[in-house]
Amino acid sequence: MNSTPGEHRLAIDHLTKTYGDRTVVDDLTFAVEPGRVTGFLGPNGSGKSTTMKILLDLASADNGSATIGGSRYRDLPSPADTVGVMLEPNAFHPGRSGRNHLRIVAQASGYSVAQVDDALAAVDLGPEPARRRVGTYSLGMKQRLSLAAALLGDPEVLVLDEPANGLDPQGIHDLRDLLRDRAARGNTVLVSSHLLTELQHLVDDVVVINHGRLVTTGTIDDLTHRRALVRTPDAELLAKHLACTGADIEPTDDDTLAIAGLELERIGDVAFTAGIALHELSEDSGSLEDVFLSLTTSTDTDQEVVPS
Repeated sequence: MNSTPGEHRLAIDHLTKTYGDRTVVDDLTFAVEPGRVTGFLGPNGSGKSTTMKILLDLASADNGSATIGGSRYRDLPSPADTVGVMLEPNAFHPGRSGRNHLRIVAQASGYSVAQVDDALAAVDLGPEPARRRVGTYSLGMKQRLSLAAALLGDPEVLVLDEPANGLDPQGIHDLRDLLRDRAARGNTVLVSSHLLTELQHLVDDVVVINHGRLVTTGTIDDLTHRRALVRTPDAELLAKHLACTGADIEPTDDDTLAIAGLELERIGDVAFTAGIALHELSEDSGSLEDVFLSLTTSTDTDQEVVPS
């Protein structure tokens, strides 16, 4: 990876794409920032796949642009080194071992055998499963192998479509840790998924589209209205002590405060310093699934058009 960490912002700018008389992406604009994990959400047929394909130069736009660090994918000095992609599932020869599949992918991009082993280790495909034929793999193992291919060049940008599909709880936990670590290093991570419960624990930001149009974009905290609930016999006194922190404080009854914009640890520290007893301190937030459904529910069941 030859770029400076954090320089690859993804920008979708007034993007429009039609197939025949059908507009699949309609004047779509949003950004994906470095150092963040961004969830890209929408119902089936919303235009997510088409948007990602245009970003990766697998489809052309009728109007607008989709750029990576200000450049189209095809104009990047070394696209494979910059962007790791996981779009097409099960693109494997069933008779090859997982490791041989990855070696062929690596050879095509000029990567070393050591990089193959590093990528396999990153997704927890050890020597024994890596030697097995891909045709014997479970869906979750195939997902791990696809993710390993995306990680081969240690790219600064990851564009992943349904990476958690088929993973067991440990696999989902490992994926979450891996992507959070990439973002912490300044990488740009765009994840499309229907597993909203898991996504809620992974992403920093959310982009929601429907019928090819932007519905909303923002942080996961803003969308789910994440807040703390504090129950104490000295609610009024605690509110006075918390007022100087800039938090949004709302009494919900005589002994309970709802507090937004302040971490649980900080609330506990303030209460302890003031000598205030807490009977409850917990996080309360809406479900991303509920938010998503409220934003996208429609009687229109048309599906995204995919050209033959």
